[in-house]
Amino acid sequence: MTTTNQTEIVLYTHPDCPFSAQAKMHYRRQRVAYTEIDVSKQPDQVPALLELSGGERITPIIVENGVVTIGFEGGF
Repeated sequence: MTTTNQTEIVLYTHPDCPFSAQAKMHYRRQRVAYTEIDVSKQPDQVPALLELSGGERITPIIVENGVVTIGFEGGF
């Protein structure tokens, strides 16, 4: 069951990306649940990442309640 004030967050990450690590650390510190899609381990998700980023292989991509943010705190 999902309530209206529950946030759904999906992080597209890559292990070589320091901004991906920062984003994950931020959400862990805030104790906010998220779903991680590590594109190095889930290459079948690369097309979804490219669609969200306008065709660029950039991480992190954060999808929060349907709102897409490319990068974390000004970096990607």
